[in-house]
Amino acid sequence: MTKPPSQHLTQRDIDAAVERTLAKATPKPSYQSMAYEVIRPSVVRVETLNRKSDGKAQGGLGTGVIIDDRGTILTNNHLIKDAVGVRVTFADGTQSDAAVVMRQPENDLAVLQPRVLPDDLAPATLAGAGGLRVGDEVIAVGNPFGIDNSTSAGIVSGLGRAYKSPKTGDTLVNLIQFDAAVNPGNSGGPLVNRDGEVVGIVTALLNPTEQEFFVGIGFAVTIETAAAAAGSPPI
Repeated sequence: MTKPPSQHLTQRDIDAAVERTLAKATPKPSYQSMAYEVIRPSVVRVETLNRKSDGKAQGGLGTGVIIDDRGTILTNNHLIKDAVGVRVTFADGTQSDAAVVMRQPENDLAVLQPRVLPDDLAPATLAGAGGLRVGDEVIAVGNPFGIDNSTSAGIVSGLGRAYKSPKTGDTLVNLIQFDAAVNPGNSGGPLVNRDGEVVGIVTALLNPTEQEFFVGIGFAVTIETAAAAAGSPPI
């Protein structure tokens, strides 16, 4: 019985086989990591200087998201409502004072305009929340407790929710409920879909003890409401 001739492998054949094996062994990035990379350049740190009733200064911290090529930033009204000064830090480290150009307390929204913009300004892509369904995957990006550029993942837990603030008694309506972890410092940050498109602005967390840490229920204002507050075209 004649044996088949042995096949001679060239170095090119070996290199190609190794490359194919490595390609199969390398896992694809998760949707969470890809969505984070898309939105990260558009997220800013928002710091405020507030005056207390006794005249003493107090700092506040939150998040914002750039929504157009003019550098317009969406954030929360509760973050800046008592501020005598606002400063933003962009993803590349550029810092700038910012003016509050619009406030909409009924939706807990505010619009900021920085005085200085980075060279690589990166507005976020906005996506209508009307296409969201309960169970859709979302991620939140912000600065919880001052820890910059933190992300958490979860799902849409409910739509059309209402939330009554235990501090002010104001009620926000037509909110997105989600379970991605958010904490103080996330306020004003983006809630994005798996493509990194902004579907909401994080505004509140629900804790029955009224303590400000996450227990599984967060709320976001829809991007349609937020963009309208900023004067952007309908989404």
